[in-house]
Amino acid sequence: MSKNKTRVIVEPGKQEFFIIREFDAPRELVFKAFTDPKLYVQWLGPRRMKMELEKFEPRAGGMWRYHHTDPEGNRYSFHGVNHEILYPERLIDTFEFENMPEKGHVSLETARFEELPGGRTKLTVQSIFQTIADRDGMTAGGMEKGISEGFERLDELLEKTHTTVKA
Repeated sequence: MSKNKTRVIVEPGKQEFFIIREFDAPRELVFKAFTDPKLYVQWLGPRRMKMELEKFEPRAGGMWRYHHTDPEGNRYSFHGVNHEILYPERLIDTFEFENMPEKGHVSLETARFEELPGGRTKLTVQSIFQTIADRDGMTAGGMEKGISEGFERLDELLEKTHTTVKA
């Protein structure tokens, strides 16, 4: 279990939330884990879910789509479009959960990677939704637990990858 904790900030009456997390790895490596499909599939999402990356184009205008399948066989699908990939500082993309009864609940996400002393990284993700109801629906569905678990998996991957790179 990592000493770094994931903070999710959800303020009443706003259409956004923030996810803040520090990692004990260099910014370039954390950024790579978000843009390299071989690394991405190893950490994104809860441990109990199987991850399938259908499309992953880490460039401006590139699309992405993935599926998580739980042990009971339920499939959860997500997709979006990358608007900016500024190595190793920022990612901007859209995000849509496909399992909603109707389409169009799209959020705009900006992930900022800040270099910290000691070869560490601070990640700040801002997700802006079209309505407060959309934001509340996303945060009410266990999102925080899934994100925290995914970031714990990312810690493990970064430690393994960082150790291999240093050796």
